[in-house]
Amino acid sequence: MLSLIWLGFFLVAFITTLYQWLIFDDPHIFAKVVSASFDMAKLGVEIAIGLIGVLCLWLGFFQIAERAGLIQTLARWLSPLFHHLMPEIPKGHPAVGSVTMNLAANVLGLDNAATPMGLKAMQDLQSLNTTPDTATNAQILFLVLNTSSVTLLPVTIFLYRTQQGAADPTAVFIPILLATSASTLVGLLLVSWIQRLKLWHPVVLAYFAAFALIMALFITYLGGLSPASLSEQSSLIGNLVLLSVIATFLIMGWYRNINVYEAFIDGAKQGFEVCVKLIPFLVGMLVAIGMLRASGALDMLLTMLRLLIEWLGINTDFVPAVPTALMKPLSGSGARAMMLETMNTYGVDSFPATVSAIVQGSTETTFYVLAVYFGSVGIRRVRHAVTCGLIADLTGVITAIAVGYWFFH
Repeated sequence: MLSLIWLGFFLVAFITTLYQWLIFDDPHIFAKVVSASFDMAKLGVEIAIGLIGVLCLWLGFFQIAERAGLIQTLARWLSPLFHHLMPEIPKGHPAVGSVTMNLAANVLGLDNAATPMGLKAMQDLQSLNTTPDTATNAQILFLVLNTSSVTLLPVTIFLYRTQQGAADPTAVFIPILLATSASTLVGLLLVSWIQRLKLWHPVVLAYFAAFALIMALFITYLGGLSPASLSEQSSLIGNLVLLSVIATFLIMGWYRNINVYEAFIDGAKQGFEVCVKLIPFLVGMLVAIGMLRASGALDMLLTMLRLLIEWLGINTDFVPAVPTALMKPLSGSGARAMMLETMNTYGVDSFPATVSAIVQGSTETTFYVLAVYFGSVGIRRVRHAVTCGLIADLTGVITAIAVGYWFFH
């Protein structure tokens, strides 16, 4: 899928370039497109290199948390909830632990740990599957919760905004929290309705009530602030949470007699490896998108969207962030490249770039997650997983745009 998308970008760029040359007699269009390819290749390397320090820092801290057992503790807190949401899983089955471990890692934004834990969870769930080529209810719920991006600490978004020079990288913390909460809640409710899960069970209601109370307090507090104060308070809370997380990781690592420095170094080494591996993907996708924009194709699409939105009587300032939303269900690297390209074009602190960052943090790469997780256990019939995942994605995108206007417009 990603290969076809990437190839399609180049083909559209080539066709649009020829169209600009033949119809508008623009002899400079070829030099513009070629120059864009070189500029975007350079930008891709610069971004990856710029991320090395901050990614090493956070993966080092997360390694301390993992060795100190904090992720396992969080998994135990979530285990009673998922026992009721996935009733076909027997008590004490390894799937309960692996599912909660994966979701706990996702909550912390621990992508490197979340993916292997997710594959292990899918294998454990598959061991209970009496029809191996068809997704079970538990597997579908697990996938939808993953694709709806149940993340409370979007560190990656902060890292990219930091690398791009944002005045306040964590200002998007609360907007992303609201958007990802909306996508996760809609995904959960939709799957529960289809699978006829008993969400009114006291244990489930207790978790939901605690979550709803926290979100209600957030919204009530934010509702009384002026637009100028919203961004400031979001930054304050975001930085406070990050500092608290770091302090908790270090204190618990010391308390559990973990060699915190050695653990940090081991995690930091992983951060360096991730950044090096990221370079080819960033260069490939950024070059394709840069040529697409330089050819005029992306501007044509955005112009048509803007005209449609204007016709509907809606403000169009968010339109440059739409490419990120369109790409997110298909490709994580593609959506990331779209977000970075929007930051590079409009400025990291511009409204379009800010909305693009919120969109990036509101959902996950639905088709990629489905392909990797279901493909790892040989499932071909995914049933209602794709529909529920895409509806959750749409909810996250719409909420991201609305919250972007609320906080930053």
